[in-house]
Amino acid sequence: MSLMAEAYAAQVAAGNLRADAVQEAVLPLFDRLITDMEARPAPKAGLFGLFSKSLEPVRGIYLWGGVGRGKSMLMDLFHEVAPIEQKRRVHFHAFMQEVQDALHEARKGEVEDAILPVAEAIIAETQLLNFDEMQITDIADAMIVGRLFERLFAAGVAVVTTSNRVPGDLYKDGLNRALFLPFIDLLDQRMVVHEMASDTDYRQGRLEGEQVYFAPANRETRAVMREIFADLTRGETPPLDLAVKGRKVTIPAYRNGVGRARFHDLCGLPLGPADFLAVAEACRVLVLEDIPQLGRSNFNEAKRFVTLIDALYEARVRLICSAAAKPEFLYVEGEGSFEFERTASRLREMQSEGWGK
Repeated sequence: MSLMAEAYAAQVAAGNLRADAVQEAVLPLFDRLITDMEARPAPKAGLFGLFSKSLEPVRGIYLWGGVGRGKSMLMDLFHEVAPIEQKRRVHFHAFMQEVQDALHEARKGEVEDAILPVAEAIIAETQLLNFDEMQITDIADAMIVGRLFERLFAAGVAVVTTSNRVPGDLYKDGLNRALFLPFIDLLDQRMVVHEMASDTDYRQGRLEGEQVYFAPANRETRAVMREIFADLTRGETPPLDLAVKGRKVTIPAYRNGVGRARFHDLCGLPLGPADFLAVAEACRVLVLEDIPQLGRSNFNEAKRFVTLIDALYEARVRLICSAAAKPEFLYVEGEGSFEFERTASRLREMQSEGWGK
């Protein structure tokens, strides 16, 4: 039995997974990648790439499909069992934020092309990059990602990524998208693009028929929220920083499309529609805790909450939250209370069975 098939079978036998033919069909792709990587030398960096010999690239894997199909779970399993010493698993948003920061530092020095030292630093310590949720929404990322990945591929770095979009739909309708198209061609050439087409949404299934709105917010509901988040993520949940028009928006805990934040983390800060759209784009499930009673005393926070709910609603994000009161009693007096009725209605609708499908 192959390495990935053996690991997958062990998870099924332990009751952690249910055997799924769509998921099992992906396992040979991962085993092929392991074989190809073991049969070739490790990537080598040179002085800004001038003296490094380009290697015939190992074809990576681009897994795409709807949410909850098991893409991230399979990538995590692969990352765990792949016998590669220099490997990294990182959310794509977080990786690109690191790259942008590194470019900023590189530009302080006297280099003609800041991409070169940044790429060389990654190549020097990485043979395998596992990205969760590749998506391009920022013009700055769109303008650099092609040249960066061209150097990574040329140096022999293998890439595995998950995405909700087929490569051709990345950065769709984005500004100056014509400049981004060569990157799409690069993905098609250097990666095996595989769609996980399934009618089963395992993430949704865990919430099917379950309570998702808890009031009042107290010690008991916080404990329940912790349990739900742990069940949905099953692993480390570091913060996720989103770059939005030069600003940083942080989701305090995040894994595999599931985010967790307190009301103040998002609505207590001077964030706007673009920031909340980025949160909705990054999260397929958002666990939002400690929504307070709203009114005159926190009018600005209440307005941001309305904008956040609108963004989550339009993106059909599954919302799990704890609040001081039921939706229709959250905002009962003061300016904006009448307009809040629509938000209360949306909060009710978002509790319905099947929401987010």
